[in-house]
Amino acid sequence: MQVNPYVAFNGDCEAAFTFYEQHLGGKIGTLFRYAGTPFAADAPPGWDNKVMHGSVTLGDLVLMGADVVPDKYEQPKGFSFLLHLKTAAEADAVIEALATDGRIVVQPEKTFWADRFAVVIDRFGVQWTINGGEGGSS
Repeated sequence: MQVNPYVAFNGDCEAAFTFYEQHLGGKIGTLFRYAGTPFAADAPPGWDNKVMHGSVTLGDLVLMGADVVPDKYEQPKGFSFLLHLKTAAEADAVIEALATDGRIVVQPEKTFWADRFAVVIDRFGVQWTINGGEGGSS
């Protein structure tokens, strides 16, 4: 069995996947568009090029998602993607990128488990929990 997270986006799936590719070292997979599919009739005008289904690989994880038509869209909630980075500096760079036009929920700090820990909701409404470094007392 394989389990993949699937995220609903509010018309900005491709922008999110491009952002994750750029800032998280991901690789975008195939993006299927609404145009030419049986779902095209359900999409609002101007949605032909929106993502009906797509994926981006982040490390060992294949994140899947789609643009959900506006009357069915609900912002993601109740979960977080957990990122482990080798150093606090790497974590700081990711935190800064994800927080751009998003918001920091838990400010970056040193904890007993990580040199850097933070929680960020990115501009696409996706929550990320970030750990950087090994932590412990200093």
